[in-house]
Amino acid sequence: MLTARELIRKKREGDALDRAEIRAFVAGVTAGEVSDAQIAAFAMATWFRGMRVEEQTELTLAMRDSGAVLQWPGLGGPVVDKHSTGGVGDLVSLILGPVLAACGAYVPMISGRGLGHTGGTLDKLESIPGFASSFGIERLQRQVRELGLAIVGQSDELAPADRRIYAVRDVTATVTSTPLIVSSILSKKLAEGLDALVMDIKYGCGAVSASVGDARDLAVEICRVAGSAGLPCRALITNMDQPLAAVAGNALEVAAAVRFLRGDERDARVEEVTLALCAEALSMSGLAADESTGRAMARSALDSGAAAECFGRMVVAQGGPADLLQHPETHLPQAPVCRAVAPKEPGFVRSIDTEAIGMTVVRLGGGRRRAEDGIDAAVGLSQIRRLGGAVGPDAPLAVVHAADEADWERAASAVRAAVEVEPEPGAVPRLVECRLGDHGYVQAHRTSD
Repeated sequence: MLTARELIRKKREGDALDRAEIRAFVAGVTAGEVSDAQIAAFAMATWFRGMRVEEQTELTLAMRDSGAVLQWPGLGGPVVDKHSTGGVGDLVSLILGPVLAACGAYVPMISGRGLGHTGGTLDKLESIPGFASSFGIERLQRQVRELGLAIVGQSDELAPADRRIYAVRDVTATVTSTPLIVSSILSKKLAEGLDALVMDIKYGCGAVSASVGDARDLAVEICRVAGSAGLPCRALITNMDQPLAAVAGNALEVAAAVRFLRGDERDARVEEVTLALCAEALSMSGLAADESTGRAMARSALDSGAAAECFGRMVVAQGGPADLLQHPETHLPQAPVCRAVAPKEPGFVRSIDTEAIGMTVVRLGGGRRRAEDGIDAAVGLSQIRRLGGAVGPDAPLAVVHAADEADWERAASAVRAAVEVEPEPGAVPRLVECRLGDHGYVQAHRTSD
């Protein structure tokens, strides 16, 4: 058997690793026998040389098997989850999980925290007073069995090798390696014991994948490796050249999700992505005959209030207030300085630097640049004007929610710099570009507003 040093050399030279070699390396990572320096060298060699589908599959399965793999005997429906490659104003998970549970799926959603310019589902939920996102797999399985839904962080018991490898990737500029992205995502999802997985692969100036081609390539690899590992998987390619929702910030996004679930205010772009993902998940898992039926089921779960009730039960089960749905303003933190940002001149929004918008939230205190940073859940942006939208004295670029006047001034300047305004409106990119799965690519028929 090759030593870690010899395995790194083999991958550096572009040779394929076999099953035994990959499993030995991952076992060494898990046991602490492989050093951080060796993980870094392996990650960099993989970044340059890539991996075949067979290698990616073996790496994914080895990382899955580095910890517990959930089993669901006697469950009354399919176990389903969703994963997004990260975006700004992406609050879909807060809505999709309750919708799928209300439709009969069981959703053990393992989510992450925000890092860089993208927001994290756990940070959003932890803006709810008392909400607990960290507990063991026994409690996770019990809650999913009883309520159909739990949204939690990655436990030390699930895919521990991924946690260690990712930490090294994050500080060695190898996060963008496709094989390592695929194995990181899928090892955790396979450890959940899923029957079906739906992916939201984002592209654009606010996404990991800059172009739709890069996003398609990543989606192809994820679906191929998932299928090879025995997990049915479909992916949507969605645009992130502007924030998905008109809000960005932890408590602000929770409040928007509550309004959406109650039916008070449903953002059209959030609705389109949510329903499209739900339709894929429900049809793939056998709860719906096809995507059209799945979309109708998801809409019914929203309109009937069943999804909202499921969300409320999850919040209470994880330590949050029982009346969050009825009185979110009582519980969610609010920033002391809240004021609109007027454009330099009237016109129409031509382009938005979505990454800059996300970093504006981070600099307000609503995100983290390092994993150990704390966050201010109250700050962020709301009423973010969309591409093609008119702006002027009575139609601001956004509303900044800040901790103090100095932060507001800095954020206002950043928003003005991030949004290009022109006299005439330009074209708006398609929101859902295509889907990939059982039948290849299918062009979407709807576009964003």
